[in-house]
Amino acid sequence: MSRTMIRPALALAVAAVLSGCASTYQLTLMPRTSGKLYFGEAVEQSAGGEASLTVRIDDQVYTGTWVTTSSSRSTAYVTGGVGWGRRGSVGVGTAPVVIDNAEGASAKALLQATDGSGLRCDFRGLGSSGSAGGTCQDDKGLLYDVQIRLKR
Repeated sequence: MSRTMIRPALALAVAAVLSGCASTYQLTLMPRTSGKLYFGEAVEQSAGGEASLTVRIDDQVYTGTWVTTSSSRSTAYVTGGVGWGRRGSVGVGTAPVVIDNAEGASAKALLQATDGSGLRCDFRGLGSSGSAGGTCQDDKGLLYDVQIRLKR
């Protein structure tokens, strides 16, 4: 395959992979002052990355983004393995180790309505399970409990 054909094929493959990474989540909010439920939606652009959010509370529609503040996984490196060879040589090796965060990733969301009012949210437990939770607070100080589920 010629070089001029490889570049468009590579760009197409990257676009296909990236388009498959978006996830959509349903949000359910309940204020701590009543049992009324409110709903929203988040569309994550890439796994563990930024997401666009929309939440409707009564007549207000809040829009914004969440950004990840801690990852669901970390990579550490372990060095070790001293050994003696036939001629007295020493061997040392380094290997990457992936460590899962038992609480999942966390994220901070800042949303705003057209009238300038705001909604601030903290989410935790984001990750491969497809569900998470957290809280949101509006400008008046009202606290909402939030459930997040992967939309199927």
